Amino acid sequence: MKPKIYGAPLSPYVRKVRLFLETKGVEYDSKMIVPYATPDDYSALNPLRRVPALEFDGQTLADSAVICHFLEDKFPETTLIPKDAYLRARCAWFEKYADYELAPLTTFTAFKERVLTRLSGGEPDETRIRKAVDLKLPPLFDYLEEELSGNHFVGNSLSLADIAIASQLISFKHSGEQLDGARWPKLSQFLATFCGRTYVQQMIESEQAALKKLLGH
Repeated sequence: MKPKIYGAPLSPYVRKVRLFLETKGVEYDSKMIVPYATPDDYSALNPLRRVPALEFDGQTLADSAVICHFLEDKFPETTLIPKDAYLRARCAWFEKYADYELAPLTTFTAFKERVLTRLSGGEPDETRIRKAVDLKLPPLFDYLEEELSGNHFVGNSLSLADIAIASQLISFKHSGEQLDGARWPKLSQFLATFCGRTYVQQMIESEQAALKKLLGH
């Protein structure tokens, strides 16, 4: 039985789980669940009614971090969460940093205003966007720039830390914003290298096509 992911592809948390599975080379099924408009029976998968949720071998789980750690144990052939205690903790730290520090600004401000607000027929709050992009995000990007070693945040190979951070930065790009390569050269190169992987590029192209269709341009 293949893992089944419930959620919307444009969600960075759904994207994180999908990229985690793609990197591991694990086949999976997907079921579209629109955030904020989940069906009544979705609470059986996630009582908080958020995406993503996972169904696998008759078992269900919610929350992208919980799901990825579960999948790491189920499909250990390609290691994406380090075994070393310190590196494992660092991986968890960067995932938390992406999910709880970057996300409120990259996804729930820039992406939400530029995409979701337009989809609901409203106009984006550009003042709110500029405050997030120009004032609040730079210190967070400064920290990531300092912490990068090569093209990875933990150890010398791709990990869940990289996937979690890249997932938020991809939402940032979808909002029409981009990293300043002069100010954050290492972080910009990290994202370019990550997105240069064939399966990542294909996923991004699919998401961009969906955005064009949804926004009518």
